[in-house]
Amino acid sequence: MTGKMSFGYLYDFRNPATWRRDPEALYAETLDVIAETEALGFEGAWVPEHHLADDGYMPSPLVTLAAVAARTRRMKLGTGIALGPLYEPLRFAEDCAVLDILSGGRLQLGLAIGYRAREYAANGLDFTKRGARFDEFLHLVRRLWDGETVDFEGRFFTLKGAQVRPLSSRGQIPLYIGGFAPKAMERVAKYGDGYFGNTEIWPLYRQKLEAQGKDPKLAKIWIQGLMLVVAHDKAAAMEELAPYFLHVNNSYGAWMNEDQAIGLEGAALKPMDLDAFKASGILQILTPEEAIAHLRGLQEKAPVEHFTMMMPPGLPAERFLAYAGTFAEQVLPAFQ
Repeated sequence: MTGKMSFGYLYDFRNPATWRRDPEALYAETLDVIAETEALGFEGAWVPEHHLADDGYMPSPLVTLAAVAARTRRMKLGTGIALGPLYEPLRFAEDCAVLDILSGGRLQLGLAIGYRAREYAANGLDFTKRGARFDEFLHLVRRLWDGETVDFEGRFFTLKGAQVRPLSSRGQIPLYIGGFAPKAMERVAKYGDGYFGNTEIWPLYRQKLEAQGKDPKLAKIWIQGLMLVVAHDKAAAMEELAPYFLHVNNSYGAWMNEDQAIGLEGAALKPMDLDAFKASGILQILTPEEAIAHLRGLQEKAPVEHFTMMMPPGLPAERFLAYAGTFAEQVLPAFQ
């Protein structure tokens, strides 16, 4: 399929040592940037979640999104992704209901189980049980957003007389759930309003939707292209941007290949030096015409409704906005 697609950016609020700034100034400037991207026509602002990161990777996305809600009026906002099993269902359901009210019904949530055992250990949780804990969490959050008074005693959570008051006017808040394994895709089909991942998984997702008695024609997919940038001068953009995206690549690569990242053997991102990164093809710098063709190709593979890029940590705000402006002016109109 081809047609409309919305676009947004991920903001991880990282503060790497190479470009270290006062955190208050960095956060304030990032909120200014988000407001400016809304003015440019982008339709999403997404905040991810990780813990124990030396570079300050955002550990508290819901708090951050309250600030984003106050600075924007139109764009969707949400987690991209939050680590669902680290939350208690009642507290999460309440916080999200309040955030949805504050934002005027603009919240949508990307959730997954994560891949770093040390994040679970820091929270006193069993990493190997995270999938089962996530299923129980999702079951309870859905019931709470239905307005139920919940009495429940399960493997991981016990609730007595739990209810969410106030509910947002929507009740249920959209959940986009990530994962790649068949079990994960069963979870997406059962509990999700859409899938957060990639186009290659679409045949399996469609199969799991059909098994749940759901119409695949109503499926929604939200994907990330965090290493995609649009520029007219590709060589100059590579020279300017590669150091910032190298930090992203190397930090994710280190996490994915540490002993605690069970289940991600052979992860695509590997720590490397700057020259190797430039030559790797991981950072995709495309002309506007190339980007349009690439994105239309994704739509032909799967029902992609939203595409997320990122503001790389350390890049000066004015330079990020220059690249975002090129995308807004020359790519967005092709998908509206």
